[in-house]
Formats: sequence, structure tokens, C-alpha cells
Amino acid sequence: MSWYDWLITILPVCFILYIAYYVRRYIRGVSDYLAAGRICGRYVLGVSELSNALAVITLVAYVEIHYKTGFALSFWQAASLPLGIVMSLTGFCVYRFRETRSMSLGQFLEMRYNRSFRIFAAALRSVSEILANMIMPAVAARFFISFLGLPDRFSFCGIEFSTYFAVIFICLTLALSIIYMGGVLSIIVTDVIQGMFCFPMIVVFIIFFLLKFSWGGHIIPVLEDRIAGESFVNPYDIKNLRDFNVFFLLVTFIAMVMHKGSWIGGGSDSSAAKTPHEQKMAGILGTWRGSVNIVFFLIVGLGIITLMHHRDFAGDAREVRVNIAQRTVQQILPDDPGKGAAVMTAVRAVPVKDHVIGMDAPYSQKNNPDTPYFEAAGKVFQDMEKGNALMKQFRTLFHQLMLPMGMRHMLPDGLVGLFCLMMVIFMVSSDDSRIYSACITVTQDCVLPFCREDLSPKVHIRIIRIVSVVIGFIFLAGSCFMSQLDYIQLFVTIMCSMWLGGCGPVILGGLYSRFGTVAGAFTSLITGMLMSLAGILLQRNWPDHVYPWLKQRGWTESVGAFLETVSRPFHPWVVWKMDPVDFPINSYEIYFITMIVCLGLYIAVSCMTCKEPFNLDRMLHRGIYSAEGQSRPASPWTWQNLWSKLIGITPEYTRGDRAIAWSVFCYSIVFKFFLAFVLVLIWNRFSPWPVKWWSWYFLVVFVLVPGMAAAVSTVWFGVGGILDLRKMFRDLKDRVDNPLDNGMVEGHVSLTDRDAFAAAEKEHRSRE
Repeated sequence: MSWYDWLITILPVCFILYIAYYVRRYIRGVSDYLAAGRICGRYVLGVSELSNALAVITLVAYVEIHYKTGFALSFWQAASLPLGIVMSLTGFCVYRFRETRSMSLGQFLEMRYNRSFRIFAAALRSVSEILANMIMPAVAARFFISFLGLPDRFSFCGIEFSTYFAVIFICLTLALSIIYMGGVLSIIVTDVIQGMFCFPMIVVFIIFFLLKFSWGGHIIPVLEDRIAGESFVNPYDIKNLRDFNVFFLLVTFIAMVMHKGSWIGGGSDSSAAKTPHEQKMAGILGTWRGSVNIVFFLIVGLGIITLMHHRDFAGDAREVRVNIAQRTVQQILPDDPGKGAAVMTAVRAVPVKDHVIGMDAPYSQKNNPDTPYFEAAGKVFQDMEKGNALMKQFRTLFHQLMLPMGMRHMLPDGLVGLFCLMMVIFMVSSDDSRIYSACITVTQDCVLPFCREDLSPKVHIRIIRIVSVVIGFIFLAGSCFMSQLDYIQLFVTIMCSMWLGGCGPVILGGLYSRFGTVAGAFTSLITGMLMSLAGILLQRNWPDHVYPWLKQRGWTESVGAFLETVSRPFHPWVVWKMDPVDFPINSYEIYFITMIVCLGLYIAVSCMTCKEPFNLDRMLHRGIYSAEGQSRPASPWTWQNLWSKLIGITPEYTRGDRAIAWSVFCYSIVFKFFLAFVLVLIWNRFSPWPVKWWSWYFLVVFVLVPGMAAAVSTVWFGVGGILDLRKMFRDLKDRVDNPLDNGMVEGHVSLTDRDAFAAAEKEHRSRE
């Protein structure tokens, strides 16, 4: 990079670190460090969540998925819009969790179940979360090394260091510094500042891509150049897609409901809102905030696909692929340069692909511009020990490095520094939130239950800081020594499934039912953990040990026939075929089976062991336990307020809140669901569209309209975020800390509510 590219990157990062240091003066107690004093407004939370959602690993995973499957599947995602909007507008899970006033998910679990379950669940969640997220610094390090063209090793003071290790260390140091200085308060404030930086930069890159690639001359021809059954734009022609297909969407829809609250209480802002209503409104505003993410990710993905597939960029694409192969070989064969050179000799022998769209055979998942490079490398790997595993690593890293190497090749000076700054912001805002989430779970739910009630705020915060540093070192070790052998999305899914497989029924049953019991909760979590662990072990050891073991005993054909027979009723969406490199059952299929089994067990065991209904009103601060001593006002259902009730409008809504709720409803349900989905379904039922029409539909529905929404929300959230941030700092000065508000629970009640609840129950009994 040029000197001004480095300045563009470094100066804003230094400013962000200064803001994190400045915010520490407002830390007066535990609730400031853990929940930002519970005084955040909706726009602070909204802009903070924007930064949190724009992670390096998320962008890399997005390009990785859509480079393989295109965008036709996005059409069917609209089927989930009514469900998602209703959950958002009604505050499903989020509102009730905020009503519990819990600082962590474990605090809620102890109030709802018991302390031993809190500790077990927190330990399981922490392990699952750390294993899933510890690849984030590794993915970011590979991105920056490839994007900046850094050497594999460098010398400092006469000592040679690994660049990969150094970049991971810097990434984690930046994230830990923000956590250490001010906890959630620092995370939220710096995320808001980073979000303000991101808004204009995203606009710049959207304009750059739209100017570089012609929609009609480059993008549409590339999207249309796919074989039957694997279309990139026609949603009626995707039956042969594997991994990311309609079944993938089905599992996603189910998980939307089952796991709406599964990561709640661990993020940087799940308990930071002023009121449950503000938390709910922040979630509603997320629909508009998400438009920015959608357009940016989409445009970047389209740019990479076009660069790597269109004839006009064939020479550039070959150079990018050779560079990717070089980087990949250096990582998987660092100690054997001779074998690495053999692979690169084979890769460099692949000629430039002169593919004429419309004349040559269309591309497919098996036959595309990357195929000759994989075949050339695979022939060399076959003669090596553990060749199948090496080939799997090569293919995985090859797809991961497509984004940084492609972007570095395309961007001119100036934009290189701007994109690097954006990726640093993405990295910091996601890493600090993920590390903090694991830290808060370990501290509040594994350590705190063993502490005394008179634990001082100073000691409490010191424990959190120590735990955050320990988790940072775990992330460092995991990023350096743990290999990822699958697509990022599938890897994260299978690791998270140790927790997600069985926690959904536990949380939903805890928030919305009175019959859920400790026995049902333990059964669900333990079953989910064991089933997911079995899937992880089979996937990770398949090419090295399991498949060779089956082949040695001559069982590959019989096991393969059994798997095909079991999956045949679900063809073409679920296809289990014997493969020497990949485990036949993918991560989402394991995840789905685990969820269904755990849900059934939770309901069955809870019903058998429930002796008396749980007191939900006390946990949710309702009825005699509310702050005012009475239940929340609720308007009755009438024909006049039917629609307002359906979209979650309550007496707490102001006129502006109603306008926001209705705008989200109209955009998501009226336009995206009814006009852009249901109407198009009906039209295609009687008169199917040609693929050309789908290409232009894709432009209007997924680029132009969300682009306009993103433009409006950029200004809207920018102004709202600044005003909310100023108000938050004023409130921080006047806030009075409650030392009992630290996450401890006694007799299913938080310490901060213990005396008030006892008095309320005594008064209620006296009235009776």
C-alpha cells in the first residue's frame, strides 16, 4: 500500500482507541461495565449492531457461499419475511428477556431453572461459542496478509516471526483493549463511531463496483451462464444445488424461531436499552439497518463472481487464482517447499480460460473456471500422505482467499486504504463483541455463582477483565493451531450446534411456558451436545481416519448404499453420497436432526416431571412484581386495533414509533413479501419467466430498492445515532449505581429485586 493508504487505515483506528479510553471515566459500577448502565437509546443500539453485523468473517463467508450457489436462493428467503417481521415487531424473546432484567443468559436460566443448570449451560455455551468464533482472527489474518501482500515471515530485532501469528495477535490486542478499558460501554460507543465511518465508505464502494462492472454487459451474462438445475438467478431452477439449497433455507426458518433468544444476554447490547420498549424498537429498526448490509455484501459478491468468470477479465482471474494457490500452498505445506513447488508447477500450467458465454457449455458446480486448478492440485496431492485432507484444506482456503486477492487486484490506490480501514473496523467491532460474549458468559454464569454476595464492584470488574484476557489467549491459540476444513458457514454451524442443538427449547420454554422443568432442560442440552459432538468428530476425521477405515474393511459401498437409501425420500434437497473427502451428511443436516430430537425430549420430560407451574409474573416483573405494583396496561383485542395488535403495537408506542412499525411492515410485508414474492409466484405459476427477466428482477428487488432504503437509513441512523450518543453521555453523568445490580441470583430472584419482591408479596398476602 502507499503511504497515504496506511494513513487512511491507521489514523481512524487510533481515534477509535482513544474514544474507548475516554469512555472508561464513566465506569462507576458493574452495571456500567456489563450493560452500559442500561441507558442506551434505540439508535445507539441500531448503529452499534450495524458495525457488529459487518464482520470480516461474515463478508468472506457470504462471498464463499454465493460464489458457489449464486443468488437464486435469495428469492425463497422472502418466504420467511412474515415470520421474521412479526417476531421483530412483537419483540419475540427480546422483550421478555429484557423484562427479566438479567445481565446474562445464565442469570435468566438460574431464575427460571436453578444454579447448577446455569453453570452447566454457561460452560457448554462458552465452549461452543469459543470453538465457533476462534477462527475469526484466523480468517481476518489470512484476509489482511493476502490483501496487503505481506510476507509469510518477517524479522524484528534479529528474531524471525510468523506474519500470520503477528496479525492475529494485533487483531486480538485491538479487540481486548476496547473490552479492558470500558466493557460494554466501550464496545457500544466505539461501534457507533465505527458505524459512522462505515456508512460513507460503503457508499463509495457500491459506486465503484457499479462503475467497474456493467450490469447488462458483465453481471447478467455471468449470472445466466449456469447449467440447468444450478441457476444463479432463476429460483425455479436450483434443484441440483448442494449444501446451500432449499433444505438449508428450511433449517434457517426453523432456527429463526427456535434460536431467537439463544445468544441473547451475551452480546454487547442485549441488556443495555433504557427499557424493554427501546430494546424492541432497536430490533424493529434493524430492518432498515439491514438494508445497508444487504446491498454492500451483494455488490461485493457480484463483483468477485464477475471478475472470476467473465471473459473480459480472464487474464486477471488467472493471475488471482495463481496467487491464491500460492498463498494456500504456503499455509498447508509450510515445512515442505518441494511438494509446494510441485503443486504450484501444476497450477501454473493451467492456461487462461477463454470461455465465450452463449457459445461454450455453461458453468456448473463441478465444471467452472476453478475446476482445472483443483484438478491440477489434486493430482499432486494424491501422491502425498493424507492427500485427501490436504486437498480439502486447499479447497477450503482457496475459496476463503478469493475475496482479499480479488479485491486487491481490482482496487486502485486510495481505495485500497479505504477498504483496509473498513475491514479493520469490521474485525474490531466483531472480535470485541464475540470475545466479550464468551467472557460475560464465563464470568457471570460460571464464576459469579461461586462468589459471595458482598463481592465489590472493583473486584467483579477485575475478574471480568482477567477472564477476557484468558479468552483472548484461547482465541489466539485456536486461530494458530485449529484447522478449518469446511465452508465457514458450515463450520460455524456445526460448532455452534453443541449449544444450539438443545438450547432452543430451554430458552423458549423458559420465557413462554410454566411447565418447563430442570430435568427437561438438562435432557435437551445434554442430548444436543452429544449428537453434535458425534457429528463434529465424524466430519473432522472423515478424510484422515473414518473413510480410510471403512475402505480398509470394504464397507464403503454398503455404508454408501445405506446412506443413499435413507436420504432418497428427500432428494434432491438432501443427498447423502459416499465421498472420500467430505462427510456425506453436512452440518445443517446434523443441526436439523439434533434440534428436532431435543425439542421432543424437552417437552416430553418436562411434562412428566412438572409438579407445579412456574411463577412467570415474578420473573418478568409483572403483576404485583412490576415497578409500579401493577400489571402493564394492555388494550383489548377489537376489530379497530386488529392490525396494530398483529404487528405488536402496544400503549407504549408514540406516534413516531407507530410510523416506524408501519413503515417496516409495509416495506417488508407489502412490498418484499406480497408484491415481490407472492405476486411473482402467482405470475410464474401461469407464465414462467425467462432467465433474462429474473436477472432484471434481481436488480430491482435486491439492488435498487434496498439501495434506496440504505441511502435513507444512512442519513436517518447517522443523525439519530449522534443525538442518542450525546443523550447517553448526559445520562451517564447523572446515573446512580446500584451495587446489587451485578447478576447474582437468590431463590430464583435477582439480588437487586429480592427485597422489593418480598415486600410486594407480603403486601399482596395482606390484601387477600
